[in-house]
Amino acid sequence: MTDPQHLLVLPRLRIQNANAISSPLTWGFPAMSAFTGFMQALERKVMHLGLMFEGIGVVCHQHQAQTSRGFVHQFHQTRNPVGKDGKTAAIVEEGRIHLEVTLILAVRGDACQEPDKYSRARTVAEVAEIAAGMRIAGGSVLPGEQRYQPELINIAGPEGDKAFRRLRRRCLPGFALVLRDDLLHSHHQSLQAEQPDTDLLDAWLDMNRLHHQYGPHQVTDANGKASEQIGWYSQRSPGWLVPIPVGYGGLSELHPAGTVSGTRDSTTPVCFVESLYSMGQWLSPHRLQSARQLLWYVDNNLYQQRYRLNNDYAPLAGNDA
Repeated sequence: MTDPQHLLVLPRLRIQNANAISSPLTWGFPAMSAFTGFMQALERKVMHLGLMFEGIGVVCHQHQAQTSRGFVHQFHQTRNPVGKDGKTAAIVEEGRIHLEVTLILAVRGDACQEPDKYSRARTVAEVAEIAAGMRIAGGSVLPGEQRYQPELINIAGPEGDKAFRRLRRRCLPGFALVLRDDLLHSHHQSLQAEQPDTDLLDAWLDMNRLHHQYGPHQVTDANGKASEQIGWYSQRSPGWLVPIPVGYGGLSELHPAGTVSGTRDSTTPVCFVESLYSMGQWLSPHRLQSARQLLWYVDNNLYQQRYRLNNDYAPLAGNDA
């Protein structure tokens, strides 16, 4: 992804009942593909404004998963009306979460170069109004506080660094999700040093476990003095790491349009896929050095039938789990 010139900021959006089940193996926050899907749907709705979106970043300020806490988490389910026969309708499990997020979109187009600031303000207000009537990750967008207003930021000029630093402060308190493929591959290499047959899926699962071990380890007291003790301790990963889905990998060849029955679109080729997984990290926005580290974008490889998202916080290395 090239360095963005302008950023469109939609601050403090309140989303009710967003989808909390991000893949067959992960839950807790919508998949980034849900936000890139929102970006593409929004781009279609604002084509008359001459705007095109190249990437999207998400900063989460608050979240409230609709679950019951116990030994295991259980999703709150809705009680649907009875069917036509008077019997209880079947319950289809769904996971929901309430969110407050700031969306930051890399944008380009003639409207970004408009010299009249009032014209730019009208364009931004129209985009924000359209976004407020859309679904984000399956959730409804609720009206936010009036003190948080959308804006278009130029980060390409001489004042670009200052504008981005101001945006980082505006996103506090909150956490931004970035991609950490590098940590996954580094952990994979360390496991292969002990077990050469370890694959990426083993490394991904191992990173998501809580390891308790018995043996010597360093302990720091209240005065900051370190000493070695023998006992039980937990191995903790650096940072707030989470497993995330990053796209889909093909399981079959690409079938010509209209040859597979039951598809919703008879004009698009069809390929059966499975989820691709990697590791993400929640970071405070003040740790970001550039907009590229925040933004997610589509990075497909059609020859390998790999349809995935990428983020330039860390260099992409190798294949996915």
